[in-house]
Amino acid sequence: MEKEERQLERFMQKQGEGEVETTPTTVEEAIGGAFIETDEINALQDRVERWLDVPHPVHLVGPTGCGKTALALSIAAARDRPVVWINGNEMLDTASLVGERSGKAQYKERDTFVSGVTKKKSIIRDRWVDNPLSVAVRNGATLVYNEFSRTKPAAHNVLLSVFEEGVLDRPGQRGEDRTIDVDPEFRAILTSNSTEYAGVHRPQDALLDRLIGVHMGYYERETEVEIVAARVESLRGDRIEQVVDLVRELRDRLDVHVGTRAAVMIGQGLLAFEDEEDEDGADEVLVDVCTDVLGSKAESKEQLDSMRSEIQDAV
Repeated sequence: MEKEERQLERFMQKQGEGEVETTPTTVEEAIGGAFIETDEINALQDRVERWLDVPHPVHLVGPTGCGKTALALSIAAARDRPVVWINGNEMLDTASLVGERSGKAQYKERDTFVSGVTKKKSIIRDRWVDNPLSVAVRNGATLVYNEFSRTKPAAHNVLLSVFEEGVLDRPGQRGEDRTIDVDPEFRAILTSNSTEYAGVHRPQDALLDRLIGVHMGYYERETEVEIVAARVESLRGDRIEQVVDLVRELRDRLDVHVGTRAAVMIGQGLLAFEDEEDEDGADEVLVDVCTDVLGSKAESKEQLDSMRSEIQDAV
């Protein structure tokens, strides 16, 4: 295990400046705070873990800000295996996932078998650089593929043989190195926004047939309150409940997605802007902060004004 982890660490350091993002050091680092465990979350986590034990890859699908990434990373960490992280986007292709040739590597050999005679020979070979999928399947890591459906489907053809036959084909490699046998400990957790989001591609049916689809919605009120309280520890309990209730009402009022992440950001904003001694201005501050947090979703000044009016009414 130590050798595998060192290899993965070196690999991810090399990828830090490329298209593939580095693996978060801890779950807390990735989600910006402690991972909350409630009966609701534990039941969902247990469901995914059981499918991984079968084993089948699991595809978490749900609206933005509902906690898919946090859940995936928590499950991956609980497996006590190396974790490889991929963040999907339009630019990723098969080479970005599997690996590719990257320049030349030169080797020099010295032959001194005959006394007093030295032979030198230079050998130049293509240098191959593995990318996350190859590293994950070889080392039995848990692959967390975030925003899976933002990558164009053609890049994912290599996953078919991984999930079906336990073999990764590496286009561009030759001979015995063209394929990698998938380590029995390899697991995959994919996360995607629902298909109505812009920039989301529907994966090919052949791949969907090999995935377990677990659809997530927003958590219950009590769970959201605990999540916000854990991320914004200094905020008063009654204020946290007010923020969560506001967010839950705005989900019904607004035409944009308002996730648990928004509730956390609103709570953080209140800590930054609110003067606890000015109770008369508390509602106005809440309206301002909530408008700022959700304002990036408005497509025009008119839509923003309409959004602010709904927020004021809800407050």
